[in-house]
Amino acid sequence: MEWSAGRTQVNSWNEWDPLRHVIVGRATDCHIPPNEPALEAKVPEDSDMRGMWGKRPQESIDRGNELLDGFAALLEARGIRVDRPDPIDFSQPVTTPDFHTGSQFGCMPPRDVLLTVGHEMLEATMSYRCRWFEYLCYRPLMQRYFEEDPRFRHEAAPKPRLTDADYHKDYLSEKIGVEKRLQWAADKHFVTTEEEPLFDAADVLRFGRDLVVQHGFTTNQKGIEWLRRHFPDHRVHAVNFPGDPYPIHIDATFTPLRPGLILNNPQRRLPEGQREMFHRNGWEIVDAAQPAHNSPPPLCYSSTWLSMNVLVLDPKTVCVEKSEVYQAEQMDRLGMEVIPVELRDAYAFGGGLHCCTADVYREGGCEDYFPKA
Repeated sequence: MEWSAGRTQVNSWNEWDPLRHVIVGRATDCHIPPNEPALEAKVPEDSDMRGMWGKRPQESIDRGNELLDGFAALLEARGIRVDRPDPIDFSQPVTTPDFHTGSQFGCMPPRDVLLTVGHEMLEATMSYRCRWFEYLCYRPLMQRYFEEDPRFRHEAAPKPRLTDADYHKDYLSEKIGVEKRLQWAADKHFVTTEEEPLFDAADVLRFGRDLVVQHGFTTNQKGIEWLRRHFPDHRVHAVNFPGDPYPIHIDATFTPLRPGLILNNPQRRLPEGQREMFHRNGWEIVDAAQPAHNSPPPLCYSSTWLSMNVLVLDPKTVCVEKSEVYQAEQMDRLGMEVIPVELRDAYAFGGGLHCCTADVYREGGCEDYFPKA
């Protein structure tokens, strides 16, 4: 498909083909939301964020937007079209017939909300009550794409009710302990139940005809089955990573760089039985380099392994957070041109370089990278 910068075309089948059009999030009005079942399970037990909620400090929001704007400008300078969401008032509470929560979250990580598969952009269910209305930040863009691209399909997964039945009560404790969390993860016992389909878009990695989906805190088996039925021409594979006590999203654990090469978090290795598809088809799975930091930034939910949350611009070029020198060195050894991007002070608003973006257009079509079943 020929790319034209002057008009919208929605087309993206994988994580590595040349990127031509992307959405970059904003930190504007981001809040630490009140406690709720999904959030309580995510916050580490020793975190200083427990019990905190409200708008984040304005100086940190300004700094986050400075870095996100800089990232957007860097991409534009490389000829990539960049769109931005329209933040809503995240101080507003969310009330439905089934739940109430005192405020919302933000719109820094569009990767959580929007899944682009080919010519379709799919709004995920979202398993956090505070993120119920987050899709509204992207609706003006979706309307514009619909008007400009006659092939574009705008889809939205069924909104879940998010009643208490969606969450396991045994996770609602401040003193579970890491050992028990690791055992529960190994047993595939997560905070979300199988009451209704739940998935976040950031739990899905795209490999052409194949979609690899993490079963964890934000995506349940019913959510994976819903994706399987929604994309009948794709092969949908469920994976899990037993070494992660807080299995939130896959993109700080399993990072495809180009056809045949994937980085895997050495603390959360893909189990041997789930590696067979990759090994049979000649893919190499290598341990990611260690993070450069021993702890996340202040008031940040994410782990230090955002070091491997990179954005691939094409099979030879990758954006890596500027301070993650060990990850950059590894990328260089793997034959990638590294573009350093300063973003660490924006991590707290929803993640790293992959999280804060959502693909609109990558060159290329739907390939079969796993022909050997």
